Amino acid sequence: MSAIGVGQAVILGVVEGVTEFLPVSSTGHLKITEGLMNIPVDDPSVVAFTAVIQVGAIAAVLLYFAKDIGRIARAWGRGLRHRDERHHHDYRFAWWVVYATIPVVVVGLAAKPLIDGPLGSLWVVAGSLVVGSGLMWAADRMGRHRRGENDTTLKDAMFVGSSQILALLFPGFSRSGATMSTGLILGLDRVAATRLSFFLGIPALTGAGVYELKDAVGAGAAVAPLVVGTAVSFAVAYASIAWLLKYIARHSFNVFVFYRIAVGALLFALLTTGTLHA
Repeated sequence: MSAIGVGQAVILGVVEGVTEFLPVSSTGHLKITEGLMNIPVDDPSVVAFTAVIQVGAIAAVLLYFAKDIGRIARAWGRGLRHRDERHHHDYRFAWWVVYATIPVVVVGLAAKPLIDGPLGSLWVVAGSLVVGSGLMWAADRMGRHRRGENDTTLKDAMFVGSSQILALLFPGFSRSGATMSTGLILGLDRVAATRLSFFLGIPALTGAGVYELKDAVGAGAAVAPLVVGTAVSFAVAYASIAWLLKYIARHSFNVFVFYRIAVGALLFALLTTGTLHA
């Protein structure tokens, strides 16, 4: 029997859609929400469900950046066929996305038992929310914000892509928070760092969702909640992406830093008092 009903899937889809690309940790918020709804966060079908509904958010990114992705894919195709096309930035960028995805895939597969087990504790989420906030705050102030998207390099892609490992191992750290912060430290402006975070997240998150799909069904996750949760996360994530890109063009990450600290402190309080169980 599925541990998640359709109504709960709607709520979790909204949480996933809102938080997947905001630097506040979607995994952390999903675990907190599941805990508040008395959903067993360590149930295999629940673990798989949370990974699968990310596909909805990824679909939103694919649609929102369809023109950019198409342009990069075409440049990659031309470069594979014609050597003289390989100087194009889009061709090189396509390969950078591939290279930058390898570290997180290797670590994800190797550390899966830890990620699904001890590292999935809400205590880890609470600590990661607070520590990640410190990194974001420092990165926003250390960064020079001088380089745009066309100035990105292989080094940028590898460092930003590898930073996804922090969020993979420590739910609550936030994949987008880690990647955006790394981009800022490397000197990218906020919009460039955010867009790079989106592009580098597509392969890793899509792969995780597809990988977990068979486990979700095999572990007893009902099809209806999976479909509903994924559809809701798609619609909400699309709106969230549009809002974030407009917001960070004119504002710092301070609002996210303060929000994360508040949520982390609240979670510590709920765990300490026994209101939530880790």
